[in-house]
Amino acid sequence: MLLVLTGATGTGKTGLSLDVADAIRSAGASAEIVNADAMQLYRGMDVGTAKLPVAERRGIPHHLFDLWEVTETASVAVYREAARSTIAAIEARGAVPILVGGSGLYVESVVRELDFPATDAALRAELEAEAEASGADALWRRLAAVDPEAAGRIVAANVRKVVRALEVVTLTGRPFAASLPEAAPFWRPTRTVRVEVANEPLAARLALRAERMWREEGLLDEVRGLLDRGLADGQTASRAVGYAQAIAVLRGERTVEDGIAETARLTWRLVRRQRAWFGRDRDAVVVDGLADDAAERAVRALTAGPERLP
Repeated sequence: MLLVLTGATGTGKTGLSLDVADAIRSAGASAEIVNADAMQLYRGMDVGTAKLPVAERRGIPHHLFDLWEVTETASVAVYREAARSTIAAIEARGAVPILVGGSGLYVESVVRELDFPATDAALRAELEAEAEASGADALWRRLAAVDPEAAGRIVAANVRKVVRALEVVTLTGRPFAASLPEAAPFWRPTRTVRVEVANEPLAARLALRAERMWREEGLLDEVRGLLDRGLADGQTASRAVGYAQAIAVLRGERTVEDGIAETARLTWRLVRRQRAWFGRDRDAVVVDGLADDAAERAVRALTAGPERLP
């Protein structure tokens, strides 16, 4: 049985995952946590992703953190292979895997049998060169001509996604969205809890988190060190919320105050996208992340039922 904790950033998934693992351990079994947060897959991206320090993991095994260098481009297909292999190994040890994260496609790639079209390095390079020569808007208009639905979902400024959509359309002859079915079959028997927090307290939490990352926890120092490791060349990592803004500050293109405000604004925009994605799962049990009995509810939803856990 695969247990899944999803929800928007800042809702308390990390703490609840530890509580669920502790409850399973108290019942005489064991549990291990598998990361499904795309940016926490990058080595050294700790502060800006709110990555849980090893010392605070309560002795519970955690997997798929620090998988990639910041220069590597994210790949859902590569992640899925690593995650499924990790989950199978956890099950073979007689433990319970708990998949935790807010990156919707990454979660769904593991729990559902999605069809990911192959990539073509030469084609992708050609499209990236076209974007560089003609501009992001021109490449987006090309996408709009062949796949209006995909273009409606992707902003022109997100060149990486526009390139990927055009790559898929070119390789498969099908619309980009056709490769991501709404309700593909499950890979494993799965129980899911979606963690929610109301708008006002969540916005306050995210604003406070942005302030702390920038002013107290050393985000700028972290990014300065990552730039020495090639962060600015990374197609994925350099665009992460908080990191792109910190790069701009270090380059003198904006102030720290601007960076904090932009980080909070873009994080809230991310929350809206995450809610839209996870809200499609009608079978997930919704738990208020700020409720006094949140841990109890999450544990009950994930561990109760006719199919016994190890």
